[in-house]
Amino acid sequence: MVAAALIAYLGFAVFVAGMVWRVVAWARVPVPFPIALTCGQQKSLAGIRAAWLENPWTRAGAGCRTALEALVFRSLLRNSRAQLLPGPRFVYRGDRSLWAGALLFHGCLLWVLVGHLRFFLEPAPLGPANKFVDAGLLAGLAFLFLRRVLDPRLRYVTLAADYLPLALLAAVAGSGVLMKTDVAAVKRFALGLVAFHPVAPAGLGALFYIHVIAASALAASIPFTKLAHMAGIFFSPTRNLPNDSRARRHINPWLEPARVHTYAEWEDEFRDKMRAAGLPLERE
Repeated sequence: MVAAALIAYLGFAVFVAGMVWRVVAWARVPVPFPIALTCGQQKSLAGIRAAWLENPWTRAGAGCRTALEALVFRSLLRNSRAQLLPGPRFVYRGDRSLWAGALLFHGCLLWVLVGHLRFFLEPAPLGPANKFVDAGLLAGLAFLFLRRVLDPRLRYVTLAADYLPLALLAAVAGSGVLMKTDVAAVKRFALGLVAFHPVAPAGLGALFYIHVIAASALAASIPFTKLAHMAGIFFSPTRNLPNDSRARRHINPWLEPARVHTYAEWEDEFRDKMRAAGLPLERE
């Protein structure tokens, strides 16, 4: 029990410190001009309809675009796939499978995370996960894993480190689904961790401690893996910046002023040679 509590504290501490470090590093990166990824008409001349959401020129529009990206994965909804078929025949079509799988997985994961608050709050904001939520979570996780294995192009760009979050998520979800334990005992253990006075109630089996250790390892790995996108999406300049480059001039704040060599200075420098060559001079 003591080891599980120490691992839980360590995992939470690494998660908080790592995410603060990542967020501060992202926030300190200067972005002096908008580099928004747009696919709609930019606001320009009167009478030309602009795309307020696709190509926002206000902070409100950029905020709405970022919110839709974070909540419903808007860019994945418009995902496309190009494929060269025998013939040869080039096929370009929409592919919404990743959007559906990601939405299923993240929705079920959110339900599970909010449901776990019943171990810390009274009354709980949401009931425990049911069989449908567990099945959806495992199905979404299996989809995200199989697409990396079965898609040749995606498998080619996948690193070994990309499988670590999936493995840890599978360990947490699998142990949680298989675990049958006393909810009251788990709540006493959780409240003991929060109060920095961990206890070891009776009735907590090995699967529970495996679940705690796997969840702690997952939390500690988040700042150093692609799972950090949960915070990084809000710092993406391609999403959160309004595209107002035509409305106002953006000046790079750290760029040194350009050294300009005017024609008058150039003429003063080569005056004798120009006069000898018979070239006209603006000033004699």
